[in-house]
Amino acid sequence: MRIKSRLLKPVAHQIARSIERWSGNAVAAQQRVFEQLVRKGSRTAFGREHGFDKVNSYEAFKAQVPLRDYEALRPWIERIKTGEQDVLWPGLPKYFAKTSGTTSGVKYIPLTRDSMPNHFGTARNALFNYAARTGNFDFFDGKMIFLSGSPELETVGGIPTGRLSGIVNHEVPKWLRTSQLPSYSTNCIEDWEQKLDAIVTETLQQDMRLISGIPPWVQMYYERLLQRSGKKFVKELFPNFNVFVYGGVNFEPYRAGLEALVGKRMDNVETYPASEGFIAFQDSQTEPGLLLNADSGIFFEFVPMDEVFNENPTRRSLAEVEMGVNYALIINNNAGLWGYSIGDTVEFVSLKPYRLFVTGRVKHFISAFGEHVIGKEVDAAMLATSKAAGVGIVEFTVAPQVSPPAGGLPYHEWFVEFDQIPTDLLRFAQMLDDEMIKQNIYYEDLIKGNILRPLKITALPKDVFRNYMKSQGKLGGQNKVPRLSNDRKLVDALVSV
Repeated sequence: MRIKSRLLKPVAHQIARSIERWSGNAVAAQQRVFEQLVRKGSRTAFGREHGFDKVNSYEAFKAQVPLRDYEALRPWIERIKTGEQDVLWPGLPKYFAKTSGTTSGVKYIPLTRDSMPNHFGTARNALFNYAARTGNFDFFDGKMIFLSGSPELETVGGIPTGRLSGIVNHEVPKWLRTSQLPSYSTNCIEDWEQKLDAIVTETLQQDMRLISGIPPWVQMYYERLLQRSGKKFVKELFPNFNVFVYGGVNFEPYRAGLEALVGKRMDNVETYPASEGFIAFQDSQTEPGLLLNADSGIFFEFVPMDEVFNENPTRRSLAEVEMGVNYALIINNNAGLWGYSIGDTVEFVSLKPYRLFVTGRVKHFISAFGEHVIGKEVDAAMLATSKAAGVGIVEFTVAPQVSPPAGGLPYHEWFVEFDQIPTDLLRFAQMLDDEMIKQNIYYEDLIKGNILRPLKITALPKDVFRNYMKSQGKLGGQNKVPRLSNDRKLVDALVSV
């Protein structure tokens, strides 16, 4: 153990003990956060307009603060962009996180000095907690790579603005900067493939020990490393590489392909960051789910997914959630987001402590016939089928075919890029359909009732998904291919690339 890991070891254990304390009493932590948010929010234009002076309980808060999406928040954001202070949170935001929305175009999510510890502090805590729980401190003594967006910022309304992953680069402390790759200049390269080549050049001869990024883009990094070096496995280049950190997608469909490239299985740390806040992180290598970040400036609410489009849906605090229910996630935070739907859906797998899975997106589902198939279900079905068939999956997405060109019953069409196409694709499709029937009872009813025919698989050529993302200007960084669509716009674009 070298000097850096020796110095950080007691800090990691202290952080792990703190996480254990608040996660053991998360409802009380949420109540503290709620009271702090309302108290400080009462000094804002939003708080005055929504009667925060009358809010003395969660029930009173729900009566005063409606649920809203970005479009409903936009007028408040526009006021901030003109330079008005104390609009959603006291003062002005420190940054705007710039992100794209499916219906709102470009979104500007405020990040304040109060909320920044939630973003960077939680990422740090997840790593320190992992080290304390496993005893693996070795990665602190080598190099770490974080595949992220450009740290270059523009100014919007006098406020520094950029991608969240790029903004976080400006908050990295000195002790980590000496270990962090790629360099600032390389990170600023906008073209992903040029950036990837530069990253390979910078890291090829380094002692890489921790790699972080979204799995499909990390896979491209691994492939480029092996092409450049002529090695068979990444572990030959980086023998001390032992921790992979990821977020944003379900890792399991990518696990086999990534570990085949590395040449070994290793520990993974899953995180759940969003522009609106760092929601959860993996706190255990043995227990399923991600620990809800209940003591970090966010008060969470949960709306049952089957009510989410109702005029007055049920809103539940953490104390009221149940396991096995699909919830739309609502946040209230110390950046001034109030009753804000971030568009994700989650399901709790433990209430002691509160651990959850991300099940999909509110708007990413298939329900052309009332089946309401969600991301968690297609991921689980594909994982089980690919394991049973011994087949590797690079990427896939699913869309309904409501009016089949050849006539007949409608169906779900799966567009799949395989490592190697199965010798019996029809058998693979049948196995996959059987797994989907296990996952979703409504889908089962539609299949058995001859409303839908069994699913169809369209095997796509190599790199189709990458080429599509490149054509959309979304290659690399934090961009993800939607797993599900309720129409065929995405898949029509895919097959035309």
